[in-house]
Amino acid sequence: MLDVNFIEINQKEIEKKLSSRGPDFSKDINFVVEKNKRRKEILVQLEQLKAKKNQFSKEIGLLMRDKKEQEVEKTKQSIAEFDDLIVELDEELKEVVKQMNYTLGMIPNLPDDSVPIGASEDDNPEVRKSKHTNLLNTQEPHWEIASKLQLVDFELGPKLSGSRFLVYTGLGSKLVRAIADILLTRHVNHGYKEFFLPVIVNAEMMYGTGNLPRFEEDAYKTGDQYLIPTAEVPLTNIHANEILDEKVLPLNYTSFTQCFRQEAGSAGRDTKGMIRLHQFNKVELVKIVKPEESMNELEKLVKDAEAILDMFDLPYRVIHLCTGDMGFSSLKTYDLEVWFPSQNKYREISSCSNCGDFQARNMMTRYKDENNKTQYVHTLNGSGLAIDRLIAAILENYWDGEKLKLPKVLLPYFNNQEFIK
Repeated sequence: MLDVNFIEINQKEIEKKLSSRGPDFSKDINFVVEKNKRRKEILVQLEQLKAKKNQFSKEIGLLMRDKKEQEVEKTKQSIAEFDDLIVELDEELKEVVKQMNYTLGMIPNLPDDSVPIGASEDDNPEVRKSKHTNLLNTQEPHWEIASKLQLVDFELGPKLSGSRFLVYTGLGSKLVRAIADILLTRHVNHGYKEFFLPVIVNAEMMYGTGNLPRFEEDAYKTGDQYLIPTAEVPLTNIHANEILDEKVLPLNYTSFTQCFRQEAGSAGRDTKGMIRLHQFNKVELVKIVKPEESMNELEKLVKDAEAILDMFDLPYRVIHLCTGDMGFSSLKTYDLEVWFPSQNKYREISSCSNCGDFQARNMMTRYKDENNKTQYVHTLNGSGLAIDRLIAAILENYWDGEKLKLPKVLLPYFNNQEFIK
């Protein structure tokens, strides 16, 4: 979340910056500023009451020594009244902080000055396109190809679990395992530490990364816990409530997990195929870094995601998300989009974001700098990559109408067999 004291000091500037994201956050900002003022007033009142209570407590000893029993009783009564007021103010303080933090949790991060102003994905400038070899580029959609090759059972998923679920079968299952291994191996060889994580997390972890309270309707809940929408949640929270040694930074983490999203608000979009699923497979990349290094680390993160698409020799482009299309916790984001011939368009396969200290404030993840001053870290995350979308892109770009040519990087996993028929 944003620092409420920073909001209070820079309210107009912050309202202007957030207005470029689309919705009007001025009411929320006014609300948290007012609640913060009340919070500070209560703290002053509590301090004054406790000081008076301490003063009266000291007087009781003197009065008892002088055997002034009547005055002792009056003083005890005053102390009891102070206690009642302190309890009352403590309860109000808790409620004020609760309301303030909830509303702060609904306010997104401030876009970096380098982020282009825009309202939607139509305003995202292209940064670069890949150079790739000639692919087959047939116009058949990936779900038809997957069915013909018996890689995916699109009917069994809904039978078992409902719409937007699928089942990989036979070589399709092997394809998921092989790709996960290729991705993880590449990232581990380039400095990332691998984790195999739980897919259920506590509410505090979801709050830490900004998924709660804003996106609760998009999360799958089990009791008081949540299924992860991405491995970003547990990976980024590994150091929640810790003060790190500056020498350990930057930290680079990766994990392959299944991920779960309700896809709230996506009714009618990508109902067929492997683009928008309730349960999907992904390799996530997370960086925890010093503030002055975070923008450079974002560029490295994008390159790590690009490297995967280069390994599979797929056509893609990098775009810079505008203010109106950025994710909630991000201050700057690049998307990688891979080419889908059947749709005649690029589709997102990775989103790489610098969240600044937005998540770190929620998680209380800090470090000691060279001057022994405690500072918040910066956190970054990105897909490295979304495996189901990667498989879909391979199917569409390597299908000749009869057989699927396997990208060279996959051949060792399939006994050097060049095709799936």
